[in-house]
Amino acid sequence: MGSRHDLPIPLFYAFAGAFAALFVSFLGLALLWGDPRFRGGAAGRPVRLPEGPRTRWVLRILGLTGTALAGAWTVLGPDDPARNPAAHLVYVVLWAGLVPASLLFGPVWRLLNPLRTIHLLLGGRYRGPAPFGYWPAALGLAAFTWMELASPEPASTATLMIFFALYGAAQLAGAFVYGSGWFDRADAFEVYSALIGRLSPLGRRDDGRLVLRNPFDGLDALRPAPGLVATVCVLLGSTGYDGFSGSPWWVDVLQSGPLGRTVTGTLGLLAAILLVALLYQACAGAAGLIGGARGTGAAPLTGRTGPAGVTGTAPRFAHSLIPIAVGYLIAHYFSLLVVEGQQAAILSLGLDRTVDVEVVGAGATASVQVLAIVTGHVLGVVAAHDRSVRIFVPMRAVAGQLPLLIMMICYTVGGLTLLFAA
Repeated sequence: MGSRHDLPIPLFYAFAGAFAALFVSFLGLALLWGDPRFRGGAAGRPVRLPEGPRTRWVLRILGLTGTALAGAWTVLGPDDPARNPAAHLVYVVLWAGLVPASLLFGPVWRLLNPLRTIHLLLGGRYRGPAPFGYWPAALGLAAFTWMELASPEPASTATLMIFFALYGAAQLAGAFVYGSGWFDRADAFEVYSALIGRLSPLGRRDDGRLVLRNPFDGLDALRPAPGLVATVCVLLGSTGYDGFSGSPWWVDVLQSGPLGRTVTGTLGLLAAILLVALLYQACAGAAGLIGGARGTGAAPLTGRTGPAGVTGTAPRFAHSLIPIAVGYLIAHYFSLLVVEGQQAAILSLGLDRTVDVEVVGAGATASVQVLAIVTGHVLGVVAAHDRSVRIFVPMRAVAGQLPLLIMMICYTVGGLTLLFAA
């Protein structure tokens, strides 16, 4: 996306407004919100929508059809992204398009996932979640973002074929060993959609009922599990690197560095993810030391130890990073989806049209980006506060949040800087 210098207000006021929003939210919550209010998987008003076997098979067939068409373009089409829509279908329609789709309708990729459908058609069964937590999804997301941001030819049909052939084989192998529950936490795209879908007003209660809910209840229902923090940090770090990679200084490093473009880009991507993870772990650890912990009987967060393999404070606050990640994703991919989404449709359908790059004005795009980043951080403050008053000692709950507030200020500065001052 590159740098943006068309913000309708001076960048100083954007920073000032962001800081004001965070501090006012923090102080208001500290004064007025003394008890936990979110009910997680117990919340929501039942709603009736078509979701029977016929609807599910229609969506499965739709997912298989879309995958087959994208695969045909990849295998049979020209190796030229200006004439072949394969790269647009992957990076724009799938990757960027899942953000608004999941925010509106919840974890939609679970219903469309062609690998889940193939596993079902081949006689696969459900045997519960795999024992690795979210670690396979974290690795899958890291591999996909590496292909997009650091591989030598990310839009090449050969690159796409190799990645998805290996990825599909690995996912199906895992599913046949551990059952279809493997996809719940191991399929990178399904986890990506599901985490974003936590902020959807449409979700499911713990009893399986489809409900309309407060999106914060969706966040609160996310259970800590091994690899969850890593997965969210990969989303944050890779999106941050995507913005940073367009800066003139880094482009010059990529082109003139002694290690070559691919190795340098790989190291930069890993450094961005590691920086996000270290900052979060340090601030979450400090929050736990300052705030302490207490059992409240609120499953799944009783005591200092969580589900198998999950200990400490960091996994308990991982849900508060999701609104921040979604804010970055919206800010970063909004213009890409609006502009390059047109190109995907033109190439896929053979339309005799040209892309309208002015469909959304520069000022409107910049405003959406700032609002997305600031709103994501404010929602993160709210989610973290509610969790704090649940698990921290009452007299120390507010003080325990100060490291998390510092972390969110750092993320906000970084996000706005990458968008408008890189």
